[in-house]
Amino acid sequence: MSNMPNLAVSGGSITAGLLAKEWVNLDFQSGVARAFQQRIVEPLRDFCRRTIDAVAIGHGLLNPWESVSEAVQQRYDEHLFQGFSLRQVPEPPRFVFNSTNLQTGKSFRFSKPYMGDYRIGLIRDPDAPLSLAVTASSAFPPVLSPVVLKSPPSFEAVTGSDLNGDPRYTTEIYLTDGGTYDNLGLETVWNRYDTVLVSDAGAPFKASEVPRTDWLSQARLALDVATDEARALRKRALIADFKAKLRDGAYWGIDTKIGNYPLADPMTCRREVVEPLAAIRTRLNPFSDEEQGRLINWGYALCDAALRSHASALVPDATRPAAWPVPGEPLA
Repeated sequence: MSNMPNLAVSGGSITAGLLAKEWVNLDFQSGVARAFQQRIVEPLRDFCRRTIDAVAIGHGLLNPWESVSEAVQQRYDEHLFQGFSLRQVPEPPRFVFNSTNLQTGKSFRFSKPYMGDYRIGLIRDPDAPLSLAVTASSAFPPVLSPVVLKSPPSFEAVTGSDLNGDPRYTTEIYLTDGGTYDNLGLETVWNRYDTVLVSDAGAPFKASEVPRTDWLSQARLALDVATDEARALRKRALIADFKAKLRDGAYWGIDTKIGNYPLADPMTCRREVVEPLAAIRTRLNPFSDEEQGRLINWGYALCDAALRSHASALVPDATRPAAWPVPGEPLA
């Protein structure tokens, strides 16, 4: 699976960004990344112990020369990417980071070959920091958003780029979280690939008997409802394609019931341990080692069940895994 494209949206772009930076250093042997723990897991777990959002918000509010998103980008670069650029990203595989253009309402994509959206056009071979792509993809509104691209290079016209060359849309670009437009990142791959694997860690919608009715809370609730509905529609279309044999692949989400997979021996997960994980916060603030360990193990168990149930051809050894990735936090 090392040559399959990697499409990242929202918080998933942080992991995808580090994968892009470290891909050539992962020491692949017989399809196994021998340096995965050292190059990916350890730096990410260290990053997840840090306070990022609150510090960035403080800098953005108190420093008139730096926005909140610029402060977030600086911390991504300091702790994870160290000046790495999109031009340095290896290919294959293709790494794509999805954000949302607030001016056109379309998906704005960052990758090694290009960045842009179909209404304004594309910038070929972009000389942009990887940290910028990750920041734009994960700029959750309203606090961490928008990311503003000022005076970008000229956009090349493409089919459908009705706003190409219009300075009102191409002089400054206002970007927000990629999940605002496509929370699963499926549009990028929908008509391009026959096999699709979807890992969905987006927070499920929280039902409330008495919702708050102040203006700010209503606006946030309306955004949550719209995002949840859009994700549900894309998920239903994906599953329908799987069932109709129009494409191969698998889906797993943080609130998936592992017992729903047609598998005789999924990894044993106690309901009272894993159900609270679906409601865990989606912030850039410190996560304890226990929280991290349980999330890692839960994602591993779901991925294992989904692949062995629906995409076993992609798994070299389809027998049940012998151990948890984080042994100190078993879910059984």
